Amino acid sequence: MKLYYSPGACSLSDHIALHEAGLSFDHEKVDLKAKTTQSGADYLSINPKGYVPALTLDDGETLTENVAILDWISHQDGALKPSGAMGHTHHLQTLAFISTEIHKSFKPFFTGAGDEDKRKAKDMILKRLGYLSDAMAGDYLFGDQVSAADCYLFVMLLWSQKNGIDVPDRLSAYRDRMMARPAVHKAMAHEGLF
Repeated sequence: MKLYYSPGACSLSDHIALHEAGLSFDHEKVDLKAKTTQSGADYLSINPKGYVPALTLDDGETLTENVAILDWISHQDGALKPSGAMGHTHHLQTLAFISTEIHKSFKPFFTGAGDEDKRKAKDMILKRLGYLSDAMAGDYLFGDQVSAADCYLFVMLLWSQKNGIDVPDRLSAYRDRMMARPAVHKAMAHEGLF
């Protein structure tokens, strides 16, 4: 299995989740501008969408999109998703919310948008993060156990910090708790983020 990533990109969430699940995998850096991998492969032949993440499974199938990859990882290790009859559905709901309502809202910070567009994006990001902060069921999104969705939210909080967005205190403490996890340290070290 191989994860294709770009340092600090949203693929970091998958990198962390793979370590949290204790799965054995290789990882390869992608130059998103040149669309090549660190080994020189044409990344578009791996993921025609041209962005990260991509996860090539042992059977040769390649998954893309954080929601799909994080859901797949959570099925490999049942501890990475909430339990109960609706656990899987609530997990997918949260992954989709992070992807569509928070992740996509960062676009003005990555495209060189003007200050007004960034201000509007910041306001929307804070509103959405506030919702998740209020909905947290414990130390993590669903209680006392980390989920794959926590890995994704953590990356969004790193992006917030990088872009000068002051998140609610509860999420600052959560970010620090996540930062202390061995899987986070391992993934960030692999990506050269320390």
